[in-house]
Amino acid sequence: MRRVSEPAEAAGGLSGWLGRLRQLRSWRADLAALLLGVLSAAALPPVHALPVLLVAVPLLLVLVDAAPGPAVAMRRGWWFGFGHHLIGLYWITEAILIEAARYWWFVPIAVPALSAILAVFIAVPVGLSRLARPGWRRALVLAGAWTLADLSRAWVLSGFPWNPWGGNWAIPGVVGDVFIQLAAVIGEPGLTFLTVLLACVPTLGWPGWAGGAALLAAWAAFGVVRLDRPAPPPQGITVVLVQGDVAQGQKWNRAMMVDIFRRYLALTEQGVAAAGAGPKVVVWPETASPFLLADDAAAREAIAAAAGGSPVLAGTVRFGADNRPRNSLAAITGTGALAGLYDKWHLVPFGEFQPEWFPLPIQIVPGGGFVPGPGPKTLRMPGMPPVGPMICYEAIFPGEMVDEADRPDWLVNITNDAWFGNSSGPRQHLVAARMRAVETGLPLMRAANTGITTGFDARGHELGRLPMGVRGTLDLPLGGADPPTLFARGGLMIPALLAFLSLIAGFAPRKRRMRSGLNAD
Repeated sequence: MRRVSEPAEAAGGLSGWLGRLRQLRSWRADLAALLLGVLSAAALPPVHALPVLLVAVPLLLVLVDAAPGPAVAMRRGWWFGFGHHLIGLYWITEAILIEAARYWWFVPIAVPALSAILAVFIAVPVGLSRLARPGWRRALVLAGAWTLADLSRAWVLSGFPWNPWGGNWAIPGVVGDVFIQLAAVIGEPGLTFLTVLLACVPTLGWPGWAGGAALLAAWAAFGVVRLDRPAPPPQGITVVLVQGDVAQGQKWNRAMMVDIFRRYLALTEQGVAAAGAGPKVVVWPETASPFLLADDAAAREAIAAAAGGSPVLAGTVRFGADNRPRNSLAAITGTGALAGLYDKWHLVPFGEFQPEWFPLPIQIVPGGGFVPGPGPKTLRMPGMPPVGPMICYEAIFPGEMVDEADRPDWLVNITNDAWFGNSSGPRQHLVAARMRAVETGLPLMRAANTGITTGFDARGHELGRLPMGVRGTLDLPLGGADPPTLFARGGLMIPALLAFLSLIAGFAPRKRRMRSGLNAD
């Protein structure tokens, strides 16, 4: 009896397995799509296991190809997206548990409900791809539609563009530095487009593997060349980032207000002293001050004294004439004067306001919720280069957070991730901030209440960090700004155009081949 060779056995086994996958129907196919979505979540930060997408996406396309029509393909795409976001957003439960006495009933609902909504933004591209011919056309349609759906996540239902696949490339260290450089041209959404396209490579045979390898090599070469360019000259100022490490349960405890404020003052004195001579600017995290700095001159003077006359950017809450709160950043001069205010304008749904479209009363902010600010702003004050502020959640919005008409020299991101504990949430948030530095060509300094406090140069290279759960300060030199990147000038129109062209190419009709010997008449 002739024995089949091992490669043939392996090929037969794979072919048979794929055949069984194609034959799945109803809930079995949906379950397979759900499990593939769960697998794909391993590509997200902080794991960054990008090769799993070479398994998850091609097998999803097998299910799509076997679907009897776009509607069934869309349903399978929804289950894929549900599994993906269910794992990627598990950390949201941590925030609810802090208010467990009031919102215990929402624990089993929150993450599944949000995942179900976000899954629609995967279901639609998957269903649309079913209308394209299998092969490279389907890959182009999936990548283009996926990118457009991701872009829409910034606005639809109050906006929640968390965990775009382009951020999967922000791997800690040199590898990440190299691969995120292309975001200066096409933005993080453009990297998402390329990621989906590369994930489809196994469905395209050896030409796909060759093309994918060439694309990846060119991508890496671009990053290496860009990083090899001379760095812009430093701005000659040291940024003192303060991490108070105040537990969320203590943050608004009135009995601890004075102790918390004194903690920040003491850390500021230590950080300024450790920074040595030369100009400095101090940064406190989001809502670090328990006192209302817009109105409390004594508190501002105490901060200025602790900073030794250096300017300070401090997170605070302020109330407007309508007696409604704003989540703000106060710019305080060396004398304690208030030089400027920035109000957060991308507010967190349910955390800072309740969207009008949601019927259940789960808002946790008193007084009707926070009021959004007017939009991006550049703060200018003596002794400090002009700065573009981002407060917490705002760091996840590409192409929206810099006033290019009044371009700053650096970015500051103040945040309070204490809500989410020692989970993947703060680490995913950090990746978003890093991407904003590359996209804009501006150095970014990040002060977080419980971590991760860090700084990036204008090309997204990490300069240093304070890990989570540590009380202390981080002194970092402020690097120079690159000229405005292509993405800074063109914004979201660049990845949107890339996605539209991909859809056009994917749906373009094939040219009919003329049979030899046939005449027009």
